[in-house]
Amino acid sequence: MIFQDGQKLLFIGDSITDSGRKDDPDGIGGGYVRMARDYLSIAHPAVCLQIENRGVSGETILDLHARWQEDVIALKPDWLTISIGINDEWKEVGLTKYRDTYCELLEETKKRTGASFILMETTIISEDPDDGKNERLVPYNQAIREVALQFGTILVPQNRLFTSYLREQRRRTLTVDQVHMNSTGNWFMAMNWLKACGVIKE
Repeated sequence: MIFQDGQKLLFIGDSITDSGRKDDPDGIGGGYVRMARDYLSIAHPAVCLQIENRGVSGETILDLHARWQEDVIALKPDWLTISIGINDEWKEVGLTKYRDTYCELLEETKKRTGASFILMETTIISEDPDDGKNERLVPYNQAIREVALQFGTILVPQNRLFTSYLREQRRRTLTVDQVHMNSTGNWFMAMNWLKACGVIKE
């Protein structure tokens, strides 16, 4: 397993990462972060990991930038998972600004913490894979893939996996409102993350 005993794993992003963490005594929330943490605890009980969630509902990459020192650099993670982009499309953060800010954050974090990165594609904004709304996310996900390649990070292809699943399983639902995950969607996200990290073998 790539994660080592005593390491700190930090997750940061928007509401899908947040998932009610401020109302959770553990500060983890009820979403994919909790499910990934619980799987790691069960599958690798001898490996003690510190899991931190710093997701905030409604945020864009620019909001992450504003709190990066406090919520990332100061915490000195060994591994940093980033899931951001849906609100950037909704709030019309320009693609160049999005990509440049993403790169700036990774460069600063690598220099000041030495953390390794796990980047996640966005999920979806409609459970209909043919809905044109999802097309608006295409350039943002392309930017994420380019940044992942540039920095040599692990990439979790959430958007492609969600689209493929929904195309094949049209009677299944992964969200409560076309965007935010139900329990199945959170497990799907967690499993995709665990597979990309090599914790679960295909």
